[in-house]
Amino acid sequence: MAVAGTAWGSTSNNKELFKLSVAEWSVNPLIFGDARKDGWEKFMQLLKNDFGAIEKAAPMKNIDFPKFIREVGCEGAEYVNTCMYDKAQNTKYLNELNNVCRGEGITNVLIMVDAEGMVGAPEKKDRLQTLENHKKWIDAAARLGCHSVRVNAGSQGSYEEQQKLAADGLHLLCEYGDKNGINILVENHGGFSSNGKWLSKVMEMVNHRRIGTLPDFGNFRTSYEPEEWYDRYLGMKELMPYAKGVSAKSQEFDENGEEVHSDYHQIMRIVMEAGYRGFVGIEYEGEQLTPKEGVLATKRLLEKCHKELTKDFKA
Repeated sequence: MAVAGTAWGSTSNNKELFKLSVAEWSVNPLIFGDARKDGWEKFMQLLKNDFGAIEKAAPMKNIDFPKFIREVGCEGAEYVNTCMYDKAQNTKYLNELNNVCRGEGITNVLIMVDAEGMVGAPEKKDRLQTLENHKKWIDAAARLGCHSVRVNAGSQGSYEEQQKLAADGLHLLCEYGDKNGINILVENHGGFSSNGKWLSKVMEMVNHRRIGTLPDFGNFRTSYEPEEWYDRYLGMKELMPYAKGVSAKSQEFDENGEEVHSDYHQIMRIVMEAGYRGFVGIEYEGEQLTPKEGVLATKRLLEKCHKELTKDFKA
């Protein structure tokens, strides 16, 4: 199979401002196959009770993900725990995954953790249970050589109440992550977490060296009914000072290869101005292109941004 060229080529004068990784959610249609067709609730039941059935029926498995990353010419893997839901404590499997990554020359960056409880649950016992649920993924991230796990700052209550609850739950995770050398990153991922001002304050309240953000270009919808959006450019500016990762969300492209919903050039300039020089994770969520085509379209756009940014920023 043809392999796409690695990022930057010979156009950057060796000024590599950032590396490219791929978020596994980009290939979730291949990993999950038809398992999601009957809705999220039934999918979650299948995920927790018979993940093997999902793997058996799907055209792609998590173990194949590093090869996909190499084929599209990127360097880093950002896993999603639901794509290997029964593998967190399978040492043999994690070692095999490490071997595959070494063979493909892929760096393991982080694991995105979903479906393991509410980090900012109102009751302390529930926050502690969420901590227990996340421990296995923090351990798995350490075994894979990742630097972080991404969690969600979900909570209930008022604006201020949710800040306090989320900060408490996140601090618990940070204390455990610190034992393994793993950072705890929060993505703007719905609700108050998609409000840059709210989440940046939570970062200050947690006040732990392991806490950070994973700013996502597109996840700034704060409400569905009514539909409300936080300004994505303001949000990126507010979240980047705490960033230990960046998620380049893409959904749709115009005839010039530009993302329709996000001005990548403006956002990547915000990223650079914040001093960030780590991995930028491609996360294609669109329906117009196949997962591979969508990742490659996003990669081309980021390469275009990189070429422009080398004129004004240093690695």
